[in-house]
Amino acid sequence: MRFDQHTVVLLVRPSDPPELPQDAIDRLQHAHLAHQAGLVEQGLVLAAGPFLHGDDEHLRGFVVLSIAPDEARALYANDPAVRAGRLLAQVTTWLLPEGNLRFEGVPVPRSMMEAASGD
Repeated sequence: MRFDQHTVVLLVRPSDPPELPQDAIDRLQHAHLAHQAGLVEQGLVLAAGPFLHGDDEHLRGFVVLSIAPDEARALYANDPAVRAGRLLAQVTTWLLPEGNLRFEGVPVPRSMMEAASGD
């Protein structure tokens, strides 16, 4: 059997994130979304989105990329929320039977305002 290989980034809230005022957290989230949207615009992200209502409250998001794991690590080391210690980026390789999954171009929000609008 042949396999397609994708790089996956799990975005995880650390058990001891730095204490920040809400306005700083909001700015970091905005910067994180803008960073993510920039990666999408570069054609590096195949799919991305947050987790909700999970058994592990530390799991915050999932990203599938079209690049090597080392490249993903470097890109997510520059994510503002990762740099600030509010998120950790755990990188791994995901194998799927060849042709089992197709990714279509889906836009991601560039800001919290855009995410909240539902447009």
